[in-house]
Amino acid sequence: MRIALIGAGIVGVCTAYELAREGHELTVFEQRGSVAGQASFANAGLLAPELASPWPGPWMSEQHLQRLALQAPPWRLMARLDLAAWRWLLAWHRATRSSAWPAQGLAMHALARHSLERQRAWCAALKLEHEHRRGCLTLLRNDRDLVRARPGLKRLAELGARFELLDAAQCRKVEPGLVGETVPRAGIYLPDAEVGNGRQFAHELRLEAQRLGVTFRFQTAVRSLSPGRTPTLVARHVPADEPPASSFGVASPADGPPTQPQPLDDRVETFDAIVVCSGIEGDALLRAAGVRLPLRALHGYSVTAPLRHDEQHPDLGPRACVIDARHQVVISRIGQRVRVAGGVEVGGHPDRHDAVALEALYRVLHDWFPGAARVNQAQRWKGARPMLPDGLPAVGRSGAEGIWLNLGHGAHGWGLAAGSAQLIADLVAGRTPAVSAEPFSPLRLR
Repeated sequence: MRIALIGAGIVGVCTAYELAREGHELTVFEQRGSVAGQASFANAGLLAPELASPWPGPWMSEQHLQRLALQAPPWRLMARLDLAAWRWLLAWHRATRSSAWPAQGLAMHALARHSLERQRAWCAALKLEHEHRRGCLTLLRNDRDLVRARPGLKRLAELGARFELLDAAQCRKVEPGLVGETVPRAGIYLPDAEVGNGRQFAHELRLEAQRLGVTFRFQTAVRSLSPGRTPTLVARHVPADEPPASSFGVASPADGPPTQPQPLDDRVETFDAIVVCSGIEGDALLRAAGVRLPLRALHGYSVTAPLRHDEQHPDLGPRACVIDARHQVVISRIGQRVRVAGGVEVGGHPDRHDAVALEALYRVLHDWFPGAARVNQAQRWKGARPMLPDGLPAVGRSGAEGIWLNLGHGAHGWGLAAGSAQLIADLVAGRTPAVSAEPFSPLRLR
């Protein structure tokens, strides 16, 4: 089949590679100059199926609402939210009370576990290297945090996950860089979790996809879609000096021109199928094609800085990944850099950085790893996490003939990318997927 794929984030690149392995002829349309240039640019890089669950978990609702309130006082929050945002939050609130959540959580865990297995198989076969490390330690600051963690501990046990509940001394054996004045009450250690450089992985997999014949058209914006037995799209090349609106503070460099010269006028092209893997930009595109999804961008932040080198203290910074349970901030080691990621912002502008949210990241880093990073050289980033109210992605037939979806992964984009890519490939081929597709069907949102 001749397939058009829209969006070259981590999900889009994985989907293109998987479909190309099936023998399909792929053309990927990406409005930026490179892969992984938007929501996949500088995320936490955590791969932990044990922690993968729909965002509106029953024990998460109150905590996330508190985080929203802390980042913006009520009057400010009300001013920046439009009617659509309030409707989305209401739908999200209903989802937190849904009796379907336990089954949805199991479905997401199954997809995340399959995704990690699939990605590891790719890395072994293709010899991909993306600065990955094993292990994730969730730090609990006090007894109250430990009490709040009990539902999560129960879920880990029910999933059969390998984990250890550690005291403060054991936490410092796992992460010797925890030398600050902040002493953890306890820690939950997941030895099978991973952290790595998702953007580097996307670039390496893109090269493998090109070796299979995938064509990438960068700086190309898809302007409209038309469903049908042979769906069509209208695309236009966007010159490099006229980039579309960015959602992060520092623009990602283009890694070269498109794989073939592109005209500057609109082009109408016909395919056997179209797969939409784009972020929040895909919402308007799909609506015009008759596909309505309650997709919303929840913005998150990250700060990435070089680690200091000190022969007297060789263990500065994290060895792998540390999560501050109270603030839901992830501290990751990415090669010789440390990345601090977190925050939930509803209704903010993609190009405006919230000083309070960024300060919270620096504060958490200082609490656990004081002086470990050269913060004066830090790169700040803000990215949109396209999310649906029930927290699950939309993977499968869109309801419009010839148009498929693989989007809405929220904060779990990399963690679900390889698995949802194979899910799409199985559905397109008419095979029974290795993981049940029903919980992720876009038709559930009607």
